[in-house]
Amino acid sequence: MTLYSLARPILFSMQPERAHDLAISAGEGLAHLPGFLAFERVLFGYEDASLRISLWGRELANPVGLAAGFDKNGCALAALLGLGFGFVECGTVTPQPQEGNPRPRLFRLPEDQAIINRMGFNNQGAIPLAGRLLKLSNSHPQALIGVNLGKNRDTPFEKAGDDYLAAMRAVYSGAGYLTINVSSPNTPGLRGLQSRKELSSLLHTLCEERERKVESGAAKPPILVKIAPDMEESALGEVVETALETGCDGLIATNTTLAREHLQNRHRGEEGGLSGRPLLARALKTVETLHGMAERRLILVGAGGIFTAEDAYAFIRAGASLVQVYTGLIYQGPGIVKRIKRGLAALLKRDGFDSVSQAIGTGI
Repeated sequence: MTLYSLARPILFSMQPERAHDLAISAGEGLAHLPGFLAFERVLFGYEDASLRISLWGRELANPVGLAAGFDKNGCALAALLGLGFGFVECGTVTPQPQEGNPRPRLFRLPEDQAIINRMGFNNQGAIPLAGRLLKLSNSHPQALIGVNLGKNRDTPFEKAGDDYLAAMRAVYSGAGYLTINVSSPNTPGLRGLQSRKELSSLLHTLCEERERKVESGAAKPPILVKIAPDMEESALGEVVETALETGCDGLIATNTTLAREHLQNRHRGEEGGLSGRPLLARALKTVETLHGMAERRLILVGAGGIFTAEDAYAFIRAGASLVQVYTGLIYQGPGIVKRIKRGLAALLKRDGFDSVSQAIGTGI
């Protein structure tokens, strides 16, 4: 029995968003206690040489990351890193703060090991996040922190690029990588930015801005695009071509789905994006398809329904260099990171791989 197994019934007795806010507040507060982060690393630490992976000129201790959406405002990043993640992605952040959609907007589906959310990019805005990233970079200079960018709900579709550019400029100096979120189903019209014409225009704007910053002496954080799991194969091909043409560095597959097959919980009809176990097969197939199309010219990050080491390994064998968890963390607690890493190291050893890099794409 783990501490989380005792705490979960209490947390699950609360409204999901209240429990989530409590977890973020606890992480933010505990990180300031003397010795807490060191204790956390001892409790949740597990490292193995086979899990190290080098990409974008950096070496990560492991390929297991936290997906965007858990810590939108970057308040608990230090505590989240202490859980043993190889990297953490915060956001989605918009240029201006916004409340998001009306509550209730977050629903647990325990029978399905899933979550439905229609949060709507609720966040404090890019400027406060930029300040927190700067502070974290001073205390955790080796940490890889991604920032997930979106547009404000009230910004007209034709002005969406201005929002992404403003948010990018605000957080640029503190971001280890930038994720362009064009796939959330909870901001009206946002998924229209996945079309070839709109995505090409957006990525050209952002990649050109990055080049201007590099020319002035700034770093060059990778730019990734987060895509939906509900795209046809032809649309995925257009995304890959657009990413390569514009100088984008990778793709995150996938965001939440609008599909609702075989769900049991009473909340199954709620509007919003579905994450968790029911997304696994769909997300895996998307990664496999993208890997075949990109032929290792783009870094793929697998996300969707990862609860076990076997799930993470399946994404890596399908072509993902990195993986992200979120819903699994909600259901299994912070120990999930250590369990996935330990199991992944065992699976690599079983199959004769000396490193996780050797296993990428070998399942196709």
